[in-house]
Amino acid sequence: MIRWSDLPLCLRVAWREMRAIGHSYSVLLVLVGGVLVYGLLYNYTYAPNVVHDVPVAVVDYSCSSLSRQYVRWLDATPEAAVTYEVSDMDAAKQLMTQGEVFGILYLPDDFETLFYEGRQAIYPFYASTDAFLNYESLEKANLQVMEAMDGEYRTQLLPLLSLQGLAAVATQSPVTVVGTALYNPTEGYGIYLIPSVLMIIIFQTLMMLVAMMTGSECRERRLRPYARLHRNRWSIALSLVWGKSLTYGVLYAVFAFFLTGLLPLFFDIPHAASGISLVVLMVPYILSTSFLGLALSRWYTDPEAPILLIAFFSIGLIFLSGVSFPLELMPWYWRAVHCIIPAAPALLAYVKLSAMEASLCDVFPELMALCVQMVLYGVWAVYAYRLRGLSPSS
Repeated sequence: MIRWSDLPLCLRVAWREMRAIGHSYSVLLVLVGGVLVYGLLYNYTYAPNVVHDVPVAVVDYSCSSLSRQYVRWLDATPEAAVTYEVSDMDAAKQLMTQGEVFGILYLPDDFETLFYEGRQAIYPFYASTDAFLNYESLEKANLQVMEAMDGEYRTQLLPLLSLQGLAAVATQSPVTVVGTALYNPTEGYGIYLIPSVLMIIIFQTLMMLVAMMTGSECRERRLRPYARLHRNRWSIALSLVWGKSLTYGVLYAVFAFFLTGLLPLFFDIPHAASGISLVVLMVPYILSTSFLGLALSRWYTDPEAPILLIAFFSIGLIFLSGVSFPLELMPWYWRAVHCIIPAAPALLAYVKLSAMEASLCDVFPELMALCVQMVLYGVWAVYAYRLRGLSPSS
């Protein structure tokens, strides 16, 4: 029978770390709330992805054939639905306050007159910004109607335009450019955002977990038993780092499977990446994040303070990753930061694999960055634990 003392030190450290996690209600709350609830909440929030038939109220003071045609075309768009036609703005504002509509179209009495005179026809359109997808849909619907009306009546207006109006029409490009989103065919906000958020959840909650565990470890001086062992201090530090990382790796292998394997299937998120590709990506990602958290543990003196800092800085990781803004256009110092934080290259690689159907060869630079981080942060973590608490007075 194998005795407890005969097990390798790293396995004993891993078991004790797992027990400490299981007995800490605050840590369990971060894991369950941060990974499960956070992941489900984001997906449920953006589950519609593309909103259709957003209710709109119309205030038509023009009462002309052109204004009625504009209203009909707006109602015909898949994004908007004209549900109310009221007589004044007060009634329309009341409907928006009650949540009956999310947009108000106001057509002034000179709408048709200005249009047929070749001048700019101005009309206000009010949209509620409490729901971003509704606002985006209404803005898109109005743009479509304006472009359709311009194309319909431009040739009829040419004989009526002034010299300035003719010059303006002549300078416009005769070519119509239609853009198609290659990797987001519905142009939905959820398909763009959710893959990035899933990777941020892994990084954010894992860093919080390491911060809380090492902070309570410092407060309760749980490294004392290891400091009294008659072994090489560097060997003990290496066993501590590997044992803790083994625990975190086992936990986040399950969480990563839930976030990047199950949720994309349930909510129709792009999931073109193969299982092997995800494993190749997640192993250096989880280990480099664990090593980074353990390396920074030298400055963790309590389990609460680092959480606020991690939550604050994790917001900008989507921008830093190069998904929302091209990495090639960033200044050199932001590109350097991109290579330092594990979440940035991992997020970019996951989006390429899952949404753009890239291969492992296509994400080789990101994988190499994660592997280099894993090695460097692993050495740093061992050094930090050797300096942090492996002395008899710790």
